[in-house]
Amino acid sequence: MTGARLGFFTRLLDAGTDGERYRAALAQVRAAEDNGFASAWVAQHHFDRDEGGLPSPFPFLAAAAVQTQRIALGTGIVTLPLDEPVRVAEDAAVVDALSGGRVQLGIGTGGTPSSFAAFERSSDDRREIQAAHVTVLRDAFGGRGIRNTDLHLNPAAPHLGGRFWQATFSVDGGRRAGLAGDGLLLSRTQPRDEGQALHEVQVPIVEAYLAALPDGVPPRILASRTAVVVDADRLDETWRAADHGVRRLTRTFLKRNAEGDLRDLARATDTHLGTVEQVVASLSADRTLSLATDVAFQVHSVDPATEITLRSIELLATEVAPRLGLRTGARAAAELHDLGTQPVPR
Repeated sequence: MTGARLGFFTRLLDAGTDGERYRAALAQVRAAEDNGFASAWVAQHHFDRDEGGLPSPFPFLAAAAVQTQRIALGTGIVTLPLDEPVRVAEDAAVVDALSGGRVQLGIGTGGTPSSFAAFERSSDDRREIQAAHVTVLRDAFGGRGIRNTDLHLNPAAPHLGGRFWQATFSVDGGRRAGLAGDGLLLSRTQPRDEGQALHEVQVPIVEAYLAALPDGVPPRILASRTAVVVDADRLDETWRAADHGVRRLTRTFLKRNAEGDLRDLARATDTHLGTVEQVVASLSADRTLSLATDVAFQVHSVDPATEITLRSIELLATEVAPRLGLRTGARAAAELHDLGTQPVPR
């Protein structure tokens, strides 16, 4: 299907205490590296523990950095309008130095509107704030004085300027990411009309991105997808465990009635749950993946037991990835490490 690099993604929603969640997610990142995944991405969510378990991605990525050797470590995303950009730059630079240059910096305007009040900001201003904060980040990573001062980022992180990824739900957002020479992050929770396939909405975003990308800048397109691959003898129990999460996703993201057959709702929410053969077949119908340079798989909103998640990571790498043409191993990870070594047109 594609030569995309295989990635792992988590919102840190495992059962247990917060510490248990973080330790489980670190074990998953280690397993992803052991199985040849090129990248691991973590989401940032504030306040709502059921939406996401990690408000501060960089301490977690620092822990992951010292427990791994090769896998790229990404934010998917930092909600930049809610964060002080100098601190984002400093935190990212420290983790990049600690990891040997493995940070990928995904940014976006997302975030629950109600969260903005706690940061004394308005959700209505998110795009303007984002633009201002991106300028601060680019100046910091570019070695320029921060906010018109003679102060410079320490530690310096010049390569991070070439490892930006912008998240978007819109064609205009795809175009903006392309014009900037940044990567493009596409979500499995892309808003769409009832009956509309996810790729029908996302392919035009990718096309706008590619059309806007400056000459000589290689595309970077990451598609986040839900995939839980299980052995046949664990399939029924995993479907039972998925019931709550899939129905909740149907209500919250698709704004639809969550009654009815669970497998129908799974298809509507692009939840790829099944054996190797079943997951390969369902993913093969997703046309976005043929355009992606990276595909990051998460287990949410299935949220199975830890051993199922770890087994799914193994099966994705050893069985699903070869059948879909997804790339694993040191070379794939090294490609992400090398981003930023060439100047990006501005």
